[in-house]
Amino acid sequence: MNITVTRVTPDAVDEVDEISVLQSQAFTNPWSADSLRWEIAKTDVARLYVMRADGVLIGFCACWVILDELHINSLAIGDAWRRQGLASRLLRDVCRDARVSGATQATLEVRRSNTPALGLYERLGFTCEGVRKDYYQAPREDALVLWCRNLAVF
Repeated sequence: MNITVTRVTPDAVDEVDEISVLQSQAFTNPWSADSLRWEIAKTDVARLYVMRADGVLIGFCACWVILDELHINSLAIGDAWRRQGLASRLLRDVCRDARVSGATQATLEVRRSNTPALGLYERLGFTCEGVRKDYYQAPREDALVLWCRNLAVF
């Protein structure tokens, strides 16, 4: 099986419709396809990565690179592909690419109850440095603010 991670370019935003389907399966409040398209086309900080297995979308990561920080906005792997190390691979590839662009650290928010994601991020060197009370809606829940202060580990 051939698994690839590629960055979506502004001229290839048709992939966003596929990503929207995966987002709606993974998140209670997904970004709209139009929001993702606008981010990629209209900002110089937004990045969108797709992971494919033999051409089939199996995961994605939406993020921003702002100065020396990588802000991971969303990351998901399709249900059938979870627990195979693919999220780790995707996040490593994203962090390496951000590091090449000058990022030295990364941050993200994660639901307090999302123990699989917390385990993934902790294994990759992220630590909890804060809490955003009632950050998530439907259901209302706190967000843990995680940081990896040294992207050189990727």
